[in-house]
Amino acid sequence: MPLRSILAGIGAYLPERILSNDELAARLDTSDAWIRERTGIRQRHIASPRESCAFMATEAARAALTSAGAVPADVDAILLATATPDQAFPATALRVQAALGVPGGFGFDLSAACAGFVYGLSVADAMIRAGQVRGVLVIGSEVYSRIMDWNDRGSCVLFGDGAGAVFLRAGEGSGSIDRGILSTHLHAQGSLGDILYVDGAVGLRDKPGTLVMNGREVFRHAVVRLSEAVDEALAANGLSRRDVDWLVPHQANLRIIEAMGKRLGLPSERVVVTVDRHANTSAASVPLALAEAVADGRIRGGDLVLMEALGGGLTWGSALVRM
Repeated sequence: MPLRSILAGIGAYLPERILSNDELAARLDTSDAWIRERTGIRQRHIASPRESCAFMATEAARAALTSAGAVPADVDAILLATATPDQAFPATALRVQAALGVPGGFGFDLSAACAGFVYGLSVADAMIRAGQVRGVLVIGSEVYSRIMDWNDRGSCVLFGDGAGAVFLRAGEGSGSIDRGILSTHLHAQGSLGDILYVDGAVGLRDKPGTLVMNGREVFRHAVVRLSEAVDEALAANGLSRRDVDWLVPHQANLRIIEAMGKRLGLPSERVVVTVDRHANTSAASVPLALAEAVADGRIRGGDLVLMEALGGGLTWGSALVRM
């Protein structure tokens, strides 16, 4: 039988510090009501100096391994999606490998902004199906608080820090009723790169980088592109919107999330929302939302889960998983 990627375990980490809308309003020309009405966000977690991208990723990965009943020796590869690595190199994935005590295998970072976790799932799934690896940690970890312009009320209110991880294990399957990743679908349009980007890079000493965003254009493209990716995933598996049990979307904006839920015909209680408490944690947002819904018992074994995300690049994609 062909190999399939089973989502065996999941973990999450959120920084201890919580920054409320009211705290932001005390130093910016904004208000809790203004932020909530436009985004659905009421608070976000902000990393302390000790809570680096690697630290948070390690904590989330360790929780995912525990959830899967796995040990570091079971890990053949670590794929870490981030736009905010601690260093240009070595890859943050390798810092995680060392911190966990993984004895071998390999690891690397993926840069696809907010779509990074979906990209990571796709790459890991392909490696497992090819028989190259049998156990893979896929992690999204972000410290966007360190690339924000905290004087720009249009962007700094939108983002937060955190990490989420899954452990994928090779299993056998032949049909859509089997557990595991059914399919992933990735896209990018580089000509739209200037509507959401970081003006600088880790390697530039005098310009470490701040996030720049044309929110109106991002919103316009997000609804269209994500809808296409969702339909593509369902069509590829001969499924309809009625077959989807849960939508776990990228947590960028409540309006976008609600629009996607309506498009699928899903009631609001079947759409996982964490943006109100986490804000946009970029590549970490999908695994953080998934981890919460699994931990509280909403998502259970056998459920069909549709994940989707769009980020700077533009990059976007979807993944369909049977839990």
